[in-house]
Amino acid sequence: MPLLYDETNLPSIDTLRAKNYDNVNPDEVQPIKRIGVLTSGGDAPGMNAAIRALVRAGWNAGIEVYGVTRGFHGLWKGEIKELAKSDVSETLQRGGTFLMTARSKTFMTDAGVLKGARMMEAYDLDAMVVIGGDGSYKGARALARIGMPVIGIPGTIDNDIASTDYTIGYDTAMNTAMDCIDKLRDTASSHERCSVIEVMGRRAGYIALNVGIATGAEAILIPEVPYDFNRDVLRIILDGRNRGKKHYVVIVAEGAGNATEIAKQIEAATEIESRPTILGHLQRGGSPTLRDRTTASLMGIHAIDCLLQKKYNRIIIEKDGKITDVDIEEGLEMTKTIPEIDIENAKRLS
Repeated sequence: MPLLYDETNLPSIDTLRAKNYDNVNPDEVQPIKRIGVLTSGGDAPGMNAAIRALVRAGWNAGIEVYGVTRGFHGLWKGEIKELAKSDVSETLQRGGTFLMTARSKTFMTDAGVLKGARMMEAYDLDAMVVIGGDGSYKGARALARIGMPVIGIPGTIDNDIASTDYTIGYDTAMNTAMDCIDKLRDTASSHERCSVIEVMGRRAGYIALNVGIATGAEAILIPEVPYDFNRDVLRIILDGRNRGKKHYVVIVAEGAGNATEIAKQIEAATEIESRPTILGHLQRGGSPTLRDRTTASLMGIHAIDCLLQKKYNRIIIEKDGKITDVDIEEGLEMTKTIPEIDIENAKRLS
C-alpha cells in the first residue's frame, strides 16, 4: 500500500528550504545515493528507455533508483517503490511508460509541491528525475525552488521544449503518423478523394510540418503560421485537379484547425469527396524507433552523470547532435519557433 500523506510524520518546510543547493560549493554537498524517477504529462515512446537507462546506469554507479507511479500525482501521495535492474528488463521496446502518468491539480498548488517534497524526504530521496514536457519541468522547478534537487529529461512527441533540439518520442510519433497517412493516400487515390488528416500539435506544428513534407501533402496547416483557406488550401487543391491530379492530402495540426470542418469546406467548395481522419492518441503509442531508444538511453545516462558530478537542477538536452544540459531556470525561459526556411521549403514542395 502506498504511504499516505501524514503531516505529523514528515519533515517541516524549514527543513526542506534549508536544503537549497543553489550557490553551494559542490564539495560541501553529500553525494547522491538514492533518487526517484517519474514520468509526467502525455506519454511518449522512449520514456521506458530513459527509465531503464537511469536504473541501470544508476545502480552501476552505486545509486539506488525509486520509481514514482502516476507522475506528480503519485509523488505527493507517496506511490513510490524501489526499482531493481530486473524491473526494467524487456521495457526498452515498449511504448508508453510503465510508471504510468497523470496530471495533478494538487501539485499545481504550493501545498501540493510541499507534499511532494515531504514524500521525497520520507523516502530519503536525494534527487528527483522528471521525464516530460514543459509542464512537467515547471513541476520539477517548483521542487527545486524549495531545495529538492531535480533533473529534467525531455519526453514529449511535440518536440516543443525550447531548450532542446529534440525530445524523446518525436521520431516515433512522426513515423507512426507517416505510416497512417501513406495508407490513407492509397485509398484516397482509389476513390478520387481528399484526405484531411489531423495530427497532434496544439501549440506546435513540428509533427504536421515534417510529416506533411514526408508524405507529399498538398497543404500543411500549423499553428505558427496563419493561413487563408481560399489561397492556401482551396486554390492548391483546384490547381492540382486542373493538372489532372486525382487525390489530395491536407495535413492539419490540431492547434491550427479542425479536420472535420476543413473537409466539409473543401467538399462544399469543390465537390471533391473529402474525408477527415483524426489520428489522435494513436501517435503516442507503438514501439519506439531506434532514434528514440538511443536518445532516451543517452539522456538517462547523462542525467546520472550530472548527479554524480553534483550538477543539480539541470535539464538534459540535445544540442547540435550532442547530449548536454542547461540550468532548469534558464531552460524554461527559452523560446522555440519553427525556422522560416523549413516553412518555405514545405511550400515549395506543395
